[in-house]
Amino acid sequence: MTTPPPLATSGCPMLHGAAFAARPSAVYDQLRAQGPAGWAEIAPGVHALVVTNHRAAVTLLNDTAVYSKDSRLWAALAQGQVPPDSPVLGMMAWRPSVLYTDGDEHARLRWAMDDCIARISPHRLREITRRSALTLIARVIARGQADLMADFADMVPMLVFADLLGCPPEKTDQMVRACQDLISAGPEAAQGAADFAGLLFELIQLRRARPGQDLTSWMINHGAALSDDEALNQLFCVTGAGLIPAAAATAWTLHLLLRDDEYAGSLAAGTLTVRRALSKALWERAPMANFSVHFARYDTYLHGVPVPGGVPVLISHAAANTDPALPSGLSYDSQAHLAWSAGPHRCPAISQATTIVQTAVETILDQLWDMALTDESAKPLLRHGPFHQCPQTMPVTFRPKSADRIPATAIAGGTS
Repeated sequence: MTTPPPLATSGCPMLHGAAFAARPSAVYDQLRAQGPAGWAEIAPGVHALVVTNHRAAVTLLNDTAVYSKDSRLWAALAQGQVPPDSPVLGMMAWRPSVLYTDGDEHARLRWAMDDCIARISPHRLREITRRSALTLIARVIARGQADLMADFADMVPMLVFADLLGCPPEKTDQMVRACQDLISAGPEAAQGAADFAGLLFELIQLRRARPGQDLTSWMINHGAALSDDEALNQLFCVTGAGLIPAAAATAWTLHLLLRDDEYAGSLAAGTLTVRRALSKALWERAPMANFSVHFARYDTYLHGVPVPGGVPVLISHAAANTDPALPSGLSYDSQAHLAWSAGPHRCPAISQATTIVQTAVETILDQLWDMALTDESAKPLLRHGPFHQCPQTMPVTFRPKSADRIPATAIAGGTS
């Protein structure tokens, strides 16, 4: 069991490319046909086991004795069998951060992460998000049309995180551009990651000299005594792990509210909260579709499926959330979904992410109350890539409104 079976090298489902982006559910059905976990190609020449069964996913995510997050255990990578320019390395290659550690080292880094995130004031977070959302709305409100993805959902988390990190105003545009390139999953992603890391390094040096009330200052001065490299990668992790899920969750929540007659009608009548719509979106469209990468420390079995040691094992949050074996009466209000993962590596910022998405959605609905999807019959095309589940575009129209509707003092950079 030290090498994948023949299925893993020829004819297995592909979790990348246009076909997967067009019909991910069909690929998940192919994987389910293999059992609780199945072999997939996650990038050209790169194979992994993908867990699609909800119970098996929960088992793995909580079994730290057998499964490790340390990608230095990845046998194919260590043996030079993964292309050095593979697009999955940016998310799977080891870094000294909470995402890739176990045991005492994970506990130390998670301590710093949890403490710093807990220091974010909920009131301040809502205000930052509202101001960021209004800034973006002000740019399109007179046009009568917008792309909710590019003009809003992608941008709100970037502006929020730039503020939370303590990024100086003159560097914010650079950080946003670097983040946009980083999440593009295209040829510019590697340069975006390098640019973003460089900006974080500059920010760490700035905040060591002039500490502030921001994530960067809190991280580098935490009792866990992080090195600059550890602090940089912690900040890289919290930002990278926050941007895509928040953007996708914002888009899917808006799509549900605008497209589903029952939800849209209830919202107009004031009988449905945005948070409940977000809960349904997390169940049906997990923003991180396939991630939570683990490696078995030795050859083992997961619910009867052979798992070779040193092979990447991904949790399909999307497939597990839609597992046909889940109880039929399970409510969307249930928190049993795996959109936030589970176990010791469960998302540390669920409350904060929920606040960002909810505030962003409520703000745009308040300002552009009459917007409608340009094509309500179409399902949004997804961005390519194995990890995230995010629309490429989401065009809407609305009655043009005066930009004066949003006072300058209400937007980011406004004078208070």
